[in-house]
Amino acid sequence: MGIRTSIERKIKVLEVYGDSALVIYQLKGEWQIRDPKLVNYRKLVMELIKEFDDITFCYLPREENQVADALATLAAMIKVNKQEDMKPIRMSIYEAPAHCCNIDVEEEKDDHPWYQDMLRYVKNREYPDQATENDKRTLRRLASDYVLDREILYKRGKDQVLLRCVDSVEA
Repeated sequence: MGIRTSIERKIKVLEVYGDSALVIYQLKGEWQIRDPKLVNYRKLVMELIKEFDDITFCYLPREENQVADALATLAAMIKVNKQEDMKPIRMSIYEAPAHCCNIDVEEEKDDHPWYQDMLRYVKNREYPDQATENDKRTLRRLASDYVLDREILYKRGKDQVLLRCVDSVEA
């Protein structure tokens, strides 16, 4: 994560690790800057660090930085089209969840468990009565994660563990 990203995330205390002794010690003011191209770089960083309550720069030799070493190894394995520019990946953190459901409020209507539609589809390949084409497509896609054993429906977790679907009475 870069210094600008840390500022955007309102981080106030930061430790910056770098594997370039030259850059780290120049930023700390322990070494003089002789390359004129680095003068503006240092000025920019000095402006940016005013946003932090506490910031420290630490030199970490490349051979001691296992994370960077692993990333470099992975990057060397990937073939990249040199003629195309690599586009940065933009990440956002939202303050509120995209979907929120209060299970206590949502009582089971018509005495069917919450997973009734999935159970019916996995068991008989039947769709709910008012299902739109989009609903049907979604149900087919989600059904691949469900397993029916006798009359018990299980959801296959990311780690392949089967999670039993229970209604509010069993819960």
